[in-house]
Amino acid sequence: MKIVIINSGSSSIKYQLIDSPSNEVICSGMIDRIGLENASLSYTTNAVTIAEIMAIPNHKVGLEKIADLLMDSKIGVISSASEIGAVGHRVVHGGSAFSDTVLITDEIKEKIQQLFDLAPLHNPANLEGIQVASAIFAKAKQVAVFDTAFHQTIPVIAHKYAIPNALLTENKIRVYGFHGTSHKYVSEKAIHYLKEKTTSKTSKIITIHLGNGCSMTAIKEGKSIDHTLGFGPMNGLIMGTRSGDVDQSVIFYMVNTLGYSLESVNTMLQKQSGMLGLTGFSDLRDIEAEAEKGNADCQLALAMNAYRIKKYIGSYAAVLDGLDAIVFTAGIGENSSYIRKLVCSDMDYFGLELDNTKNEIRSKEIREISTPNSRTKILIVPTNEEIEIANQVYALLQE
Repeated sequence: MKIVIINSGSSSIKYQLIDSPSNEVICSGMIDRIGLENASLSYTTNAVTIAEIMAIPNHKVGLEKIADLLMDSKIGVISSASEIGAVGHRVVHGGSAFSDTVLITDEIKEKIQQLFDLAPLHNPANLEGIQVASAIFAKAKQVAVFDTAFHQTIPVIAHKYAIPNALLTENKIRVYGFHGTSHKYVSEKAIHYLKEKTTSKTSKIITIHLGNGCSMTAIKEGKSIDHTLGFGPMNGLIMGTRSGDVDQSVIFYMVNTLGYSLESVNTMLQKQSGMLGLTGFSDLRDIEAEAEKGNADCQLALAMNAYRIKKYIGSYAAVLDGLDAIVFTAGIGENSSYIRKLVCSDMDYFGLELDNTKNEIRSKEIREISTPNSRTKILIVPTNEEIEIANQVYALLQE
C-alpha cells in the first residue's frame, strides 16, 4: 500500500511516500521556513534530488506544490492520485477525545478544529493538510495520528495540575504532552541500541526533541512518565517563538498593570517569544551564525536554551531514579553540535562526558557521542516520524 505521510509543523511540512508494510521510502522531502520569502523546498527520489528556494506563504500552497511534484510527468513517482491508498497526518493535539490513531471523518475534523485554542500554531496547519489532501487524494483513506497518544501513560501524579479537581474531571485540564510520535520512535531505537551495547536490564532514558518546537520526555521501560509540554505545546523548554516556562504572575501583571489584552499576551507567548523574542531570529541556524559574529543577545539566548534543557535533565534523572542515556533528536538536536556541547558541559554529576570529536561528525544514522568513560550514554537518534506514522496507519487499516 502506498501511503503519503504529511507532517505539518508550525513553519514546515515534512512528507514521504512510503510503501507499507516494507517501509520502502519512494520519495521524501521537506518545506521549511513557510511564510518567508526564502522558504526552502526539497524533493528526493532514487532518480532525482531537487532543492529550491522560493516564497511559500502558507501550508496550503506548500501542500499543493508537494502534490504537483509527486505527480509530475518527468520527475514524479505516481501517475495519478488514485495510486495512493492512504494519507497519514500528524495531528498535534488530541485533547481527551483521542488516544489512538483514527480514520478521519467530518466529525473528527470538527473535533480537531475544536482543539485549535490548545495548539494554535499546529492544529490549524494539521487540519489544513487534511483538507487539502482530502481534495487531492480523494479516493485515499485519511488517517490521523496524534502526538498526544504516546504520553497517555504519564501517571496522574505527573499529569495532574495542583488546581481544583473539577478542572480535571469535568474540563479535562491536564498534562497531555506532545511530539509523541517522535519520542516514541527514537526511544524505541535508543532502547534497542542500549540492549545491544550494554548489560543493563533497565531502561531509563531522556529523549530531547529540539526543533522549532522543543520538548523532553522521561521514559522508563519504554513508557512516557513525564514530559515538558503540558496542556498545550507552549511550556517547558525555550522554543523558536514560544516562551517555554514562564511565571504565571507575569501574565497577570501584563494584563492588570501594563494593559495588555489576554489575546495579545497569548500571541506574544506563542509567536513573539522564545528565541525570536530574545534575538530577533527564530531559526537556530541564523542565531548560531550571529553568535559566532559576536552578537551578545544570540550568545545569551543559546546559553539560556541549554541551561533550561540541563535543568530538566536533572529533574528527570530524579524522577527516573537513574539515567542510562540522553537522546538528542529532531532538526536542532541532530544537527547542532553547538547546542549539544552546551547542554553536556559541566554535567559530571550525571556521568555525562561528551566526545567533542564524535559530536562534530554528521551522520544520518544512530550514533553515540559520549566518551568510553561516560557513565551515561549520549546518543543522537535521527527521528523518523513519517515511518512511525506509516506503521500506525497501516496497522489501523489492517484491523
